[in-house]
Amino acid sequence: MEPTAALSNNTDRNCTIENFKKEFYPIIYLVIFVWGALGNGFSIYVFLQTYKKSTSVNVFMLNLAISDFLFISTLPFRADYYIRGSNWIFGDVACRIMSYSLYVNMYTSIYFLTVLSVVRFLATVHPFQLLHVTSVKSAWIICGIIWAFTMASSVMLLKNGYERRSDNMISCLELNLQKFNKLLIMNHIALVAGFLLPFVILTICYLLIIRVLLKVEIPESGLRASHRKALITIIIAMIIFLLCFLPYHALRTLHLVTWNADACGDELHKAMVITLALAATNSCLNPFLYYFAGENFKDRLRDVFSKDHLQKAKAKCSLPFCA
Repeated sequence: MEPTAALSNNTDRNCTIENFKKEFYPIIYLVIFVWGALGNGFSIYVFLQTYKKSTSVNVFMLNLAISDFLFISTLPFRADYYIRGSNWIFGDVACRIMSYSLYVNMYTSIYFLTVLSVVRFLATVHPFQLLHVTSVKSAWIICGIIWAFTMASSVMLLKNGYERRSDNMISCLELNLQKFNKLLIMNHIALVAGFLLPFVILTICYLLIIRVLLKVEIPESGLRASHRKALITIIIAMIIFLLCFLPYHALRTLHLVTWNADACGDELHKAMVITLALAATNSCLNPFLYYFAGENFKDRLRDVFSKDHLQKAKAKCSLPFCA
């Protein structure tokens, strides 16, 4: 489960970390929920409105937005849990889905951002030789593989349900001491395959695109726009990795390796709470990627607004006085 929580067999609910989570998580989760639901919900609407003219880039962005939206829908339940002093009231199945949704979203986001950056880079450096790699059909196949791999590799989290404590309250989102060793192994695998490898690939793409931009003169405005969008995509992805995913993975690993079951409110534990919230904010930052680096996203956004404006105008207008 999530390494920000106290161990499930810890009956002391007066820990300073518990008070900190009760004050911190609900506000942060509800802010992320509102902003992320609006940003990703509207982005999905724009992508679907123009789906027939979709490109491989927008397919990856659509899947990223769907992943974020599904995760964001769980945040009110998380907020409620901590408002109630870490007491879960929504049943065992919903509890199992909470941690599962967090990790599925986190690693699908990491993989979608990485593949998106690679595709942008390849389309910029080798635009004609690699058309089959950047086709819409190939994009959907890659998205399917990412979804299947991430959901299958996180399935162990569905085995951890809620637990009734001695004070008759119900714990969810807590570490389970009996499965601690398995979680430690899972963390190391996720650290390497789920973060370090994608981060190295993203860094290489960033360095190579900078090298291309410095060495090659690009006279055509269309090519300049292509290079600019590739650079913006990789820069935003790097910011999300460094701000949201790097602190969380570093502190999660340190926290698990140095875990002390008797620790009640150490600073490392509180730092983990903050980094988990930062990891969740990636859902709020991704809409900036769609706006600044999506294929014709601004134009399509403008079209959607103009259509809505025309429809509202027609609805208000009566037939005898309207053309």
